[in-house]
Amino acid sequence: MTSSELRSKFLEFYKSKGHAIIPSASLIPENDPSVLFTTAGMHPLVPFLLGEKHPAGKRLADVQKCIRTGDIDDVGDDTHCTFFEMLGNWSLGDYWKEEAIKWSFEFLTKELELSLDRLAFTCFEGDKDAPKDEESAKIWLSCGVKKERIAFLPKEDNWWGPAGKTGPCGPDTEMFYWKLNDTPAPKVFDPKNKNWVEIWNDVFMQYVKDEDGNYITAKQKNVDTGMGMERTLAILNGKENNYETELFLPIIKKISELAKEKYEGKYVKVYRIIADHIKAAVMMIGDDKGITPSNKDSGYVLRKLIRRAVRYSDIIKMKYGELQTEFVFDTIVDAVINIYKNAYPELYIRRELIISEIYKEEVQFRNTLQKGLREFEMLRATENISGKDAFNLYQTYGFPIEITEELAKEKGLKVDVEEFNKELKNHQDLSRTASAGVFKGGLADASEETTKLHTAAHLMLAGLRKVLGADVYQKGSNITAERLRFDFSWKEKMTSGQINDVENFVNDIIKKDLPVSCEEMTLEKAKELNAMGVFESKYGEKVKVYTVGQGNEVVSREICGGPHVEHTGILGKFKIQKEESSSSGVRRIKAVLE
Repeated sequence: MTSSELRSKFLEFYKSKGHAIIPSASLIPENDPSVLFTTAGMHPLVPFLLGEKHPAGKRLADVQKCIRTGDIDDVGDDTHCTFFEMLGNWSLGDYWKEEAIKWSFEFLTKELELSLDRLAFTCFEGDKDAPKDEESAKIWLSCGVKKERIAFLPKEDNWWGPAGKTGPCGPDTEMFYWKLNDTPAPKVFDPKNKNWVEIWNDVFMQYVKDEDGNYITAKQKNVDTGMGMERTLAILNGKENNYETELFLPIIKKISELAKEKYEGKYVKVYRIIADHIKAAVMMIGDDKGITPSNKDSGYVLRKLIRRAVRYSDIIKMKYGELQTEFVFDTIVDAVINIYKNAYPELYIRRELIISEIYKEEVQFRNTLQKGLREFEMLRATENISGKDAFNLYQTYGFPIEITEELAKEKGLKVDVEEFNKELKNHQDLSRTASAGVFKGGLADASEETTKLHTAAHLMLAGLRKVLGADVYQKGSNITAERLRFDFSWKEKMTSGQINDVENFVNDIIKKDLPVSCEEMTLEKAKELNAMGVFESKYGEKVKVYTVGQGNEVVSREICGGPHVEHTGILGKFKIQKEESSSSGVRRIKAVLE
């Protein structure tokens, strides 16, 4: 089965079950302070999981582009990828466990024709916060699943969320497939056996965690499912890892044409890392929101992926043309675009931009690498290169431990890898602690403060377009209960006068206490009304349009999921705290309501 066939089969199946098919949202989530990227299909739907009405109804399905970097050290093994697609279906306060589980079972065994003999399932074992999920287990048993193939696991394994400190959460039931083709699946399911690969997850959001850590029964119970495209495609084609499918093989083949070292032995993982990272970079730059390499937020992650790909390309001695200088990642970019040209045609449209950004980042990084080589030559090692020195080369100059080991070997030296790993672990632990401090808020929480700032962001965009001109468009936002952060298209630093003019515009609208109304309409009608939309391709046939003002005094009209205040007078005083560069051609404002 091809990836196109799997996408179509999944969406058609859920369409037959009354689901509206919605397009993939951007890789950069809107108004969600808890994550830098869309890591699951539910992120773009958070307002609706919290109770907002979705224009397409209560049953939805899609194929969502996702980025996850938490498992970056595992990339290159059989199942982990930085970019992946999630096939998902949702019930927004509609159907519950029985329908969700039986449809999952039907799709796996009837539509995909997977053998029940190679399937296994996990359910939540229960704890002080929520009871054992006997209901899900009974439904699996009613489908014909044997008791030995169902395992009950704790919260760390079979519980989703909340993504932040507070928000919707609940038990899940997960589906596994025995990946070995030459060995029958064991009769008794052992979740610790890595040959069982998780392919699908049904989450039952029946609780909300509050600020005191209590789990309260949710007013609206939701179902959120996610099936991994890459893992499922591998299984359907009898492959034991993601990298042997059509989603990776053409990229790996192109790398092999450029590399001196072959795709075998210790270099297999190196090839896979390059293929994975360049693919993720193509998707990030080519996304509707089009991020570029920088030292901040998602741009920093993109920079890290490109630089990692460059470093690993040197390990397998990728050729840079006849003179070893010609840029080669452009041919790999084309391999990625060719794989996804039907599913995501925007990648081809942005091809030149993608190639240009990756090239610029490689050139900049190679200059840094040269400094690292000089630093390496200055190390006064006699037998061993210390782990601390090796880590300094890694942290400051981007040298992977493999390059340091290779250079050391040429000098007849060894690297203290054990000490290096300790230094690396300490660094990762500190990074994780720092990240936890950055994203303290709940997942796109719908508190009164956040709702006010969400509305203020609409007023500020209207003010920016009035002061700077119609070339200003929203490029993204990140809103917490304390402040709003707003990215917009503009190439120059704003003057203090321009900033004051935007502030005055917003505060004037607040003083007028204009009404804020919401109307559902077709996308075509929204366009006719000149409603602003951040990423047009993510919308379905029907959209929500929020209007500030009425009659002849409409100051803002935007396509948005909400929520918003009912009138502007309750916002208080608007204040811009900071205006700075976000990335090339994009400025960033941080503002508050006082």
